[in-house]
Amino acid sequence: MSTNLEVGIVGLPNVGKSTLFNAITKAGAEAANYPFCTIEPNVGVVDVPDERLWRLSQLYHPQKTTPAAMRFVDIAGLVKGASQGEGLGNKFLAHIREVDAVAQVVRCFEDENITHVEGGLDPVRDIEIINTELCLADLETVEKRIERSQKALKSGDKKIQAELAVLQRIREALEEAQPARRVEKTEDEAALIRDLPLMTLKPVLFVANISEDEVSRPDSNRYVRMVKEYAARDGAEVIAVSAKVESEIAELPDEDAKIFLTELGLAESGLDQLIRAGYKLLGLMNFFTAGEPEVRAWTIKRGTKAPQAAGKIHSDIERGFIRAEVVAYDDLIACGSLVAAREKGLVRLEGKDYIMKDGDVVHFRFNV
Repeated sequence: MSTNLEVGIVGLPNVGKSTLFNAITKAGAEAANYPFCTIEPNVGVVDVPDERLWRLSQLYHPQKTTPAAMRFVDIAGLVKGASQGEGLGNKFLAHIREVDAVAQVVRCFEDENITHVEGGLDPVRDIEIINTELCLADLETVEKRIERSQKALKSGDKKIQAELAVLQRIREALEEAQPARRVEKTEDEAALIRDLPLMTLKPVLFVANISEDEVSRPDSNRYVRMVKEYAARDGAEVIAVSAKVESEIAELPDEDAKIFLTELGLAESGLDQLIRAGYKLLGLMNFFTAGEPEVRAWTIKRGTKAPQAAGKIHSDIERGFIRAEVVAYDDLIACGSLVAAREKGLVRLEGKDYIMKDGDVVHFRFNV
């Protein structure tokens, strides 16, 4: 996975996808009321909000404070037949293959001024159109791989036989328009197909785009309830946001934005919800490095060991890893300084097998 987590924002044309993308990244992608105004994907990089980073910054007074980042990719609106190259099908599909996770924007608001590409409002039908197109495109990929594996079977390699078995189960699911992620796989089977660029293996979350007057009570919207029911089958998360409200928030200075959110009865912006859901979806967490030159947040997968976490900073640090000097964020803040935390015996020296914890503040010792 790239240094920046990358989430592809997908959806049918005119569901509010580009409006939402512009709002969350302030990137100014074109948002027009006609299909395919997004041809090349727009990319916006946003800071991951983490209160702990700013508390550490107050403690260290660094020259620079660097938050973790998340990249959002606004991918062209999809239509029926994309897997056969309809609309901008092939381009669209190629862009989805590149991202770590997919956020599908689903229209859940009525507005006679904004045409719906399928005629009327039905979020589950919209989700299934995209799902079917992704399954059809993946089916082609799986069939090519099955063909290759069958030719290689003559070698008698047990690994090829195991791979074929899992590929055939995935093919059956895709033929039924069931995404590959719903096929049960052992860890070994998942490893056999890890290099296969299947879009329906990617984790997905749904973003229900609702009207401005429903933001404080999204569950009163029957379309949101329909999306939640559908998403439960995938164990997927649904967040309800109003792209229009997010656009208004994007125009405001931070303090005014907080007041505006409070007035709307919201604890956080749609962007913050989206980032939190993205982290949960991909099993991510942050650790920190802190000193006078820079206080910085780094994103890693849960379960990452210390040397690999060090590799996020620089490959040399991973290669020459000796040990990690670690203090828990809460302990460091409670003590008020690293010196005080050290005096209390709260700074630990950890070796190569140490599994990083969310909020670890680390200094890596290495020798290259």
